[in-house]
Amino acid sequence: MLKTIIFDTETTGKNEAKMIEAAWIQLDCINPFATSSSFNKRYNPGKSIELGALATHHILDEELNDCPSPESFELPQELGYLIGHNIDYDWNIIGQPNIKRICTLALSRKVWPTLDSHTQSALLYFVDRQNARDKLKNAHSALADVENCAFILEKIISRLNVTSIEELWTVSEQARIPSHMTFGKHKGVAITDIPRDYKAWLLNQDNIDVYLRKALEVY
Repeated sequence: MLKTIIFDTETTGKNEAKMIEAAWIQLDCINPFATSSSFNKRYNPGKSIELGALATHHILDEELNDCPSPESFELPQELGYLIGHNIDYDWNIIGQPNIKRICTLALSRKVWPTLDSHTQSALLYFVDRQNARDKLKNAHSALADVENCAFILEKIISRLNVTSIEELWTVSEQARIPSHMTFGKHKGVAITDIPRDYKAWLLNQDNIDVYLRKALEVY
């Protein structure tokens, strides 16, 4: 199996976000599910942390004074797959490396489509209600989030009954193609029911999400 990590970052916030913490756990096998080495490191972003981000991860600017720059961050060598909850956010933060991505957010929506929330915290309450509060005490620190993601991933893999990381990636890619609009004046409308002129307008936008583009072209 190609080297695979479950990955998460914490950042300065929404505006020109910089990484302040990165963590991963190596996934060695999906059947049976097995992990091994881990990584956790903080970085000095060279800019102030926004209050909204601070209220989420509780990492203070002054705690990062002696940390290295995020530009020094490197992924493991010979990495084949990057796994995470809404993994594209973290992938963008580290510069969009040419690595296959597996999104546990998309997979959870496929496996449990009727849940009212698919945040990582909500999923923990769904799959492990008795222990969720303890697991979430350090939520939004990068390593704790990775550990919680690994726990949810194991449940997802069990439900999907996949036997290889490549098969899991294929299912993730399919799950990431939306069936309904998630924004705009047609939010909640099935993509098959969106007016043709609106589809054409969206397809002409330069910044359209690649998976939404696939949906618009297919449906």
